[in-house]
Amino acid sequence: MGEIEGTYRVLQTPGSRLGVQKTTGVSTLEPGQNLSTAMASLPAKMHERDLPIKIKMLDNTVEVLDIETTMLRLAVKFFPPDPGQLQEEYTRYLFALQIKRDLAEERLTCSDNTAALLVSHLLQSEIGDFEETEDREHLKTNQYLPNQERIEGKILEFHRKHVGQTPAESDFQVLEIARKLEMYGIRFHLASDREGTKINLAVSHMGVLVFQGNTKINTFNWSKVRKLSFKRKRFLIKLHPEVCGPYQDTLEFLLGSRDECKNFWKICVEYHTFFRLFDQPKPKAKAVIVLDALSLKPFSLLFHSIFSFSSHPGLPVDHPQLSSLLLKSPLGLNPPFQVNLNAAGQGSSPLLSPVLSDAGGARVEEDDEMKRKRYPTDKAYFIAKEILATERTYLKDLEVITVWFRSAVIKENAMPEGLMTLLFSNIDPIYEFHRGFLKEIEQRLSLWEGKTNAHMKGDYQRIGDVMLRNMRTLKEFTSYLQRHDEVLTELEKATKRLKKLEMVYKEFELQKVCYLPLNTFLLKPIQRLMHYKLILGRLCKHYTAEHRDFADCRNALKEVTEMTSQLQHSLIRLENFQKLTELQHDLIGIDNLTAPGREFIREGCLYKLTKKGLQQRMFFLFSDMLLYTSKGVTGTNQFKIHGHLPLQGMLVEESENEWAVPHCFTIYSAQKTIVVAASTRLEMGKWMEDLNMAIEMAKKSTEKSDMLLENSVCNRSSDEVSLEQESEDDIHSSRSSLDRQSHHRANTTMHVCWYRNTSVSMTDHSVAVENQLSGYLLRKFKNSNGWQKLWVVFTNFCLFFYKTHQDDYPLASLPLLGYAVSSPAEADGIQKDYVFKLQFKSHVYFFRAESKYTFERWMEVIKRATSSPARSSLLLPKGEKDSHTD
Repeated sequence: MGEIEGTYRVLQTPGSRLGVQKTTGVSTLEPGQNLSTAMASLPAKMHERDLPIKIKMLDNTVEVLDIETTMLRLAVKFFPPDPGQLQEEYTRYLFALQIKRDLAEERLTCSDNTAALLVSHLLQSEIGDFEETEDREHLKTNQYLPNQERIEGKILEFHRKHVGQTPAESDFQVLEIARKLEMYGIRFHLASDREGTKINLAVSHMGVLVFQGNTKINTFNWSKVRKLSFKRKRFLIKLHPEVCGPYQDTLEFLLGSRDECKNFWKICVEYHTFFRLFDQPKPKAKAVIVLDALSLKPFSLLFHSIFSFSSHPGLPVDHPQLSSLLLKSPLGLNPPFQVNLNAAGQGSSPLLSPVLSDAGGARVEEDDEMKRKRYPTDKAYFIAKEILATERTYLKDLEVITVWFRSAVIKENAMPEGLMTLLFSNIDPIYEFHRGFLKEIEQRLSLWEGKTNAHMKGDYQRIGDVMLRNMRTLKEFTSYLQRHDEVLTELEKATKRLKKLEMVYKEFELQKVCYLPLNTFLLKPIQRLMHYKLILGRLCKHYTAEHRDFADCRNALKEVTEMTSQLQHSLIRLENFQKLTELQHDLIGIDNLTAPGREFIREGCLYKLTKKGLQQRMFFLFSDMLLYTSKGVTGTNQFKIHGHLPLQGMLVEESENEWAVPHCFTIYSAQKTIVVAASTRLEMGKWMEDLNMAIEMAKKSTEKSDMLLENSVCNRSSDEVSLEQESEDDIHSSRSSLDRQSHHRANTTMHVCWYRNTSVSMTDHSVAVENQLSGYLLRKFKNSNGWQKLWVVFTNFCLFFYKTHQDDYPLASLPLLGYAVSSPAEADGIQKDYVFKLQFKSHVYFFRAESKYTFERWMEVIKRATSSPARSSLLLPKGEKDSHTD
């Protein structure tokens, strides 16, 4: 007999050892009952057919049960991108044991240094603090690595540094190191491509992977794949047309047999279901929001068992007795993951939709309608309410720096004292002022709503006096705001100079509380002044000159206008610097993007004509050069630079007719000529207009431009610059070492542009600063008439969803670039007032505001932020001017 592999989902908890689960993922094992006792209670006739089996646990202990003469092996089935975010300590322990097994079996290939570090943490977890004699004895009798004697000295050296580290902390460190390795969770399936070249196929949370030997040569992200299928021994991947263009057929790979092909196809389907399937039947529950697909999966689905028999390798096994056992565990009721939707590094696209549970949340019906009718209907009240809502968000944003980031740098002692003083002495006084300001606004709105002191209500139906008093106080902080330039610059310099600070900075950006790039929060105080100016302007327009609140509002507007005039130039410079530093972190292949004098102009997706046809590329236009890049495959979400073209001597012209490719234009430079295509004629117009404008600007600053280029772009051979015959994912893991890897958020504008085939300019970013809004909205459940109340923040072209305004971090996000906003059509069947509709292709969402004013405000800010200024509309045919990118 040969060997048969079957996949079963198995649950192990500290209380009950092990049991096997049907694919439904439901357990009926009673508390305290284990598989042995469950088997003992089976009918006598069933026992007549039983044979003894051995079950090997992840900790290498063996259970013997009477089923068949074989070995059941517990293993991790799905490898999430960040197993450290597993909530249960015991689950993290099991994952760490899987990493230990993969090291021993040479599945997790890594450098000697990394292997030694992993083993040192495993030692700390298993035997505690370093003691040389005990360590050497333990390593003699326990084989963590093949030929581990060769690096025993390094293992001991690392273990010596872990004194005081608990087993749970050690497990976490093992997972942190392992997740950054390219071979983490990879299981090879031997195959060949159409040309007969031997390759290895694998599947991960991000999609289907292709390797030559141990080198990853391609990644087909789930977002790009339309269909997976197999026919006999052929495994087929059909990509979305917008990804492959008209020049690429279905991809085809040949496996060893039909059974091997079917087995790999099934694994791909399971991975896709586990990591990408959001719309599955959900039990009734009280939770308001389910964070993502992972949080819907019970613990048991993370593990599977492999039954070793002796014939027909690769065939699935369905043992009737094992399948009949249903396991019951409290772990199944609580999702083991609480993964932030915005934590990056998942390698998947930004969400097309927020994963908001239809089952959760309060259903807001007539009670809420009655409450609303008791509140004032005056437009000034709703404007004041907008001040309150946005002030709440602003204070939370300040806390990201004053509370959360401070805590992170103090804990690790990562920031020099001088920089600590500069940063926090600037922002702490501002934060303290706004805490008091917010309380005043809350008290005034409470009186305005008339919940108490009805006789005083008339005196307090205004906000101008509160605004005037606080705008005058805020003027005292102008000197602090003027130092923000220095704060941002010094923080960036220190991050480049100090490795420890750089690591704390990067790790902090992965925290759920840091829902935007970190240095974005440092711009908020100046941007907030711009918001006060806009809101006070609306109040002044609303009031008549005779209104008792008009004079205070007008004087408050005058005070804040003086401040914004002084800081306007500084804000433009800071926003440019912030954008350059954000891109610096996300681009591989450029050392000094923040060189003085360089201005960011536009970023976006274009298709570049190569020897393999049209290939998707991300382009970045600056005042001195044009960069084009491809998406990385190392799990970091970074983009690798493939070429840079100086703007000096560049020429751009439309070339649609010449290449028979829609929305196509040619870029001629002294270095090389490239042909690119945009997704729409509107997009082509924006690029051509900005390129021509930048070329004209560059003519006026020749010497400065040449100097910037030489000092920033990494040295590379001349043929590397024109490497456009390479495969799209030609990265060869050049940055896969532990100290160079970092994960990046997937909802930054760069990544959204990539997945939505669109672009964003610096002008769009500047306009978006004005288009920030917060408040409660009702979101319609997808398959019912119920509505869910959510606190929603709109900033950086993205909606962030919270349960309440007091929450520290968002539970879900919805990037809106490419979305259209409108009122519902009659066919939508929405019978409520103040509802707006968001739509991107087949993704449709309905949100309901509390009043006509707030409805119009949400429509206004979303429309302005998602529709770029139509400067290039002159290039469009008449019928295409109002069309949206799809």
